[in-house]
Amino acid sequence: MSQHDFDLPPKAAPDVMRRRTELAGKARDALKQTGLPVCREDSSEGGSGVNVRVDHLADGGVLVEWNTREEFTSEIVEILASGVDPSDLPQEVRHYENVQTCMRETILNILASAGFDVERADAHSYGKAVHVRGSYP
Repeated sequence: MSQHDFDLPPKAAPDVMRRRTELAGKARDALKQTGLPVCREDSSEGGSGVNVRVDHLADGGVLVEWNTREEFTSEIVEILASGVDPSDLPQEVRHYENVQTCMRETILNILASAGFDVERADAHSYGKAVHVRGSYP
C-alpha cells in the first residue's frame, strides 16, 4: 500500500516496456508509411494526427489514437461544458464523435492490414484508442 492507504496499479517490468516500445515504433512506422500524420513520440503536447504511446501500467500496452486539432477539440469541450442534452447532441459534437470513431476504425484496419494484432481498447479506460497487442512475423 502507498502512504495514502490505497494501492497504486503495478507498473510493467523493464523487459515488457522494451518490447512495448519496440512494438510502438513498428506501429508508428507502419502508420507513417501510409501518409497519416504521426505525432512526434517525444512531444508532450501530442499534437494533431496519430498518437502512438506506451502505457507503463502492467495491464497497459501500446495504444494508438487520433488527435484532432486543438481548436476543434476546444470547441467541443466548450459546447459540452455549457451543458447539452445527451439525447439531442449538437451537430458539432456528433461530427466530432463521428471523426473519432472513423479514425479509430481506419487506424485499426491499417494496422491489421500491416500485420499487427489489434483491437479496440477498453473504452472506459482508453476512449477511442486502438490497442496494439503484437505483430505477426
